[in-house]
Amino acid sequence: MAQEAAEGGCLCGSVRFRIGLPAKWCAHCHCSMCRRAHGAAFVTWVGSEIACFQLLSGEKELRRYQSSALATRSFCGRCGTMLFFESGRWPGEIHVTLAHLDTPESLVPQAHAYWSSRVPWADFSSHELPKVEPTGHA
Repeated sequence: MAQEAAEGGCLCGSVRFRIGLPAKWCAHCHCSMCRRAHGAAFVTWVGSEIACFQLLSGEKELRRYQSSALATRSFCGRCGTMLFFESGRWPGEIHVTLAHLDTPESLVPQAHAYWSSRVPWADFSSHELPKVEPTGHA
């Protein structure tokens, strides 16, 4: 049986959310604003209708930042985890970070968005980089 919803949350667990499945889409975003907001080469987003999104906990911890004239990014004020993206460009839609779902393996990215903005050192064709498994957590 197909999964009907996916839950997720921030690093400290204060903010929890649920989205209905299937998702509208799932894609890696390479735009400079996502890279800067997340401190990463790209961010993988899941698009959901706002009507299929539910904030389960953490409303008081949630902080919103207007990153452009049309866009707002939301994060946990306690641990700093960047969680949601909303834009007037895509009305009625909310984007949640795939990595913050409890079961991120349940969704597979379908595209690379803003590919022309990607950082050159994130070479997705290279299999020559060493694969390491550090012990413990930072």
